[in-house]
Parts: sequence; structure tokens; C-alpha cells
Amino acid sequence: MPAQEQALAERSTTWESIELWVDSALFPPRVLMLIGDRDGSCRIFKPDANYQLVVTHSDYEAAKDGLLEDEYERIESQLLAEEIF
Repeated sequence: MPAQEQALAERSTTWESIELWVDSALFPPRVLMLIGDRDGSCRIFKPDANYQLVVTHSDYEAAKDGLLEDEYERIESQLLAEEIF
């Protein structure tokens, strides 16, 4: 199993929230997906690149700060696992 598929498969049972972040300075806009786990760690994936793992952070604040530094903006919604299951 390719590394990105394995990383996503592992998240399928441990994720707590998903956010979409957009760099709208480019066209078409770049989209990244931040997945927060129950242990507090966060992983950022590129949906347009077969969900390639971009980076892993130990906590949400570090992930958010990195995205903001790269001028990404969070889409004003969050998907919570508890709302789905």
C-alpha cells in the first residue's frame, strides 16, 4: 500500500476533525485538508495529489500556524467525527 494510502487508512479510525484550507491567491486555488486526530496531532494532505501527506504536526496550533504562514485560509466549517458516527 502506498504511503499516502496507509496514512489515510490509519486516520480512518482515529480522526476527530477535518478542515479544508485554501490558497486563493492562485487560480485555480490550492486546497489542503487538515485532519486532526484524537491524540491532538494533525496531518495535512493534498487532495489534488491523490491525498499525498504534506506534513505532520504534533498539535493543531502548529498546523494552523504553518498554514497561515503559507497564506492559506480556513474554510469556515469543520467536519467532526462525532457528527458522522
